[in-house]
Amino acid sequence: MNADLAWVKSSYSSADGGNCLEWAPSVARATDAVPVRDSKDTSIHGIVVSGPAWSAFVGSLKARG
Repeated sequence: MNADLAWVKSSYSSADGGNCLEWAPSVARATDAVPVRDSKDTSIHGIVVSGPAWSAFVGSLKARG
């Protein structure tokens, strides 16, 4: 995955790193494919999920509160 992407860290990330992820919204808007990577170790290649899969994932997290 391109390291030059504009990555956005999850709002659940803590100042000490925590267990979170980053995603690239500009790619998601342009392609309906969402790049996702580990925010603690950005040198590891991430994954790309479909827009509907990402929406389902985020929706399930919001439902948990």
